[in-house]
Amino acid sequence: MNPPHIAVLGSGFAALTAVRELRRHHRDARITLVAPRAALTYYPSLIWVPAGLRRGADLDIDVSRFLAGQNVEFHAGRVSGLADGGRTVLTGNGSITNDALLIASGGRFLKSLPGIEHALTICEGVAAAESIRERLEKMDRGTIALGFGTNPREQGAMRGGPMFELLFGIDTLLRRQGRRDRFKLVFFHAAKAPGKRLGEKAVAGLLREMQKRDIATHLGHKPTGFEADRVKTEGGDVPADLILFMPGMSGPAWASETGLPLSDGGFFQADAYCQVTSADKVYVAGDCGSYPGPDWLPKQAHIADLQAKAAAKNLLRALAGKPAVARFKVELICIVDTLDRGILVYRNEKRALMLPSCRLFHWAKRFFEWQYLRSYRRTTRT
Repeated sequence: MNPPHIAVLGSGFAALTAVRELRRHHRDARITLVAPRAALTYYPSLIWVPAGLRRGADLDIDVSRFLAGQNVEFHAGRVSGLADGGRTVLTGNGSITNDALLIASGGRFLKSLPGIEHALTICEGVAAAESIRERLEKMDRGTIALGFGTNPREQGAMRGGPMFELLFGIDTLLRRQGRRDRFKLVFFHAAKAPGKRLGEKAVAGLLREMQKRDIATHLGHKPTGFEADRVKTEGGDVPADLILFMPGMSGPAWASETGLPLSDGGFFQADAYCQVTSADKVYVAGDCGSYPGPDWLPKQAHIADLQAKAAAKNLLRALAGKPAVARFKVELICIVDTLDRGILVYRNEKRALMLPSCRLFHWAKRFFEWQYLRSYRRTTRT
């Protein structure tokens, strides 16, 4: 029999972890990875670009050698939809048939608020992070407003951690430069207790950190739009010379063209085994999926890796005619970096904790980045 052909969509954390897991357990499978570029952007460290601790080039990693070492074919193309229940992937560079599909193409930010073009979103990639650095360098004084939103149809679809890191990192940077007294930092959010998914203790700790750093807050007022010099909210405007905002998230724009079941928020609806509901041999991992679990289930690289491992194992079992057994571990691990220190936040289904800021956690985050990226710079199979 011919070896099965598995298509993996995306080149981010979930996609590359899935490739590694698939190859580890099936040496003969034909694997095709589909993405616009054979590159991984290491999003967790983008928060260091505005301060010059990292360059964009440090975090945009060519993974073509890794794919070659794993004997994976690369199809350069932007996905536009699926056909035949997922057995055919449609791209701007032709179609690809498969025996099993793993969708790990990431989500997208909702850009529906009026004037959103006046805000910079750091997790849009290297270019956005570099734009923030350039804007900060040109500013002599002024007000910087930072905040994040969510998907109103799926409240957990947010990425707030990087905004806390950016907030504290900019404060640290300005103090190092001896010009913090010329700037006002304002954190805004629709909720009175932002970041509740991190746990009650974490929320209280983050708000204390803001108070200690003389960071103003505008909380409990839903943002309604942006202008070049202000954030507009239901509770009044926040004047700003620079606006940094992380919108809520949704699934990829082409998800509606697949015929697969979607959640209310526009994500591929998955079961506990990362299989797309009612779809044959179609699995999902990472930000593009909606999974059963607690309402604090994060959209972050760590959980994407865990989902990818479970999805890959269950996909291979399905090809072998076996039932799914693998479930991903439900946990949140986050180091809220402040440029020179870090605050560790951990949460699972039984407990939530927050450890005080210390230099060790900052260096732990830097070490993990080095270790994680080193594996994708190798040329041989791992």
